[in-house]
Amino acid sequence: MFGTKSDAPPASGSLRIAFSGSGMMATAMIDGLLASGTVAEAADILVFDPSPHAQQKMRSRGISVCASNADLVRARPDALIIAVKPIYVPGVCREISPALSSSAPGMTAILSVAAGVTLETIRSFFPPVVHPRLVRVMPNTPALIGMGASAYCTAEDAPPATGEIAERILRSVGECVLCLPEHNMDAVTGVSGSGPAYVYAFVEAMSDGGVRAGLPRSAATALAVQTVRGAAAMIAKTGKHTGELKEMVTSPGGTTIAGVHALEQGNLRGTVMDAVVATTKRSMQLGGKTEDEIKNKCGL
Repeated sequence: MFGTKSDAPPASGSLRIAFSGSGMMATAMIDGLLASGTVAEAADILVFDPSPHAQQKMRSRGISVCASNADLVRARPDALIIAVKPIYVPGVCREISPALSSSAPGMTAILSVAAGVTLETIRSFFPPVVHPRLVRVMPNTPALIGMGASAYCTAEDAPPATGEIAERILRSVGECVLCLPEHNMDAVTGVSGSGPAYVYAFVEAMSDGGVRAGLPRSAATALAVQTVRGAAAMIAKTGKHTGELKEMVTSPGGTTIAGVHALEQGNLRGTVMDAVVATTKRSMQLGGKTEDEIKNKCGL
């Protein structure tokens, strides 16, 4: 059976984690797992990637490189992370499924970080005994520097150990980790999964504005970056509503309210909301939902 090995990973000890794929997100998670001590040494991370260049890169770090996705399973890790693009998920699942059902690996969790790919889709490739161990995850790229925001969902019948190991893995790359119902996961993609791109565009626009107003580019960018960082920290640390914090800056008839007025004239808030909804809808499309389902069932 799938659970021949103990269901629970070590509560605080080192884990062995396998990755199918070694792209940007996999690399971020590998770095976090090693830096946090969640994985004690590089050899306890197993990777399969068909690219010879990627294989050599992993080997140079002391990471164990497997010959196939099936070999990842046969190595009996505590968890396996499917870190490939959505179009490649079916192929990966078809490769690992026979090894799961025949070699009884006893993995605690199989995590997918592919945007839009639902638990139902992933379940369709595996025997029923595996289904409770599947986890859908949406991290984001600030995980590369240990500041990721992540959400995950599990099956209703998932054992506690499956959620616990997902938490341990995700907390190694960021402090914000939320367990949410699966129907929220596409919206998570819209807010935090794609959100860094919105912030980069905003910072770039602030920097461009500074240059237009006469600042050197380096000064404009440095000020914009620190302003966004400081404002985000104010939200997190004070617990005040963003509207209240905005009021602290906007004196009657002053400079800030003139700028806020310009933002309102440009429909900043509506545009950002539209961006979140557009990304959410695209995630739903990647997950196989039709336009009618998106409109009628999800109201988007």
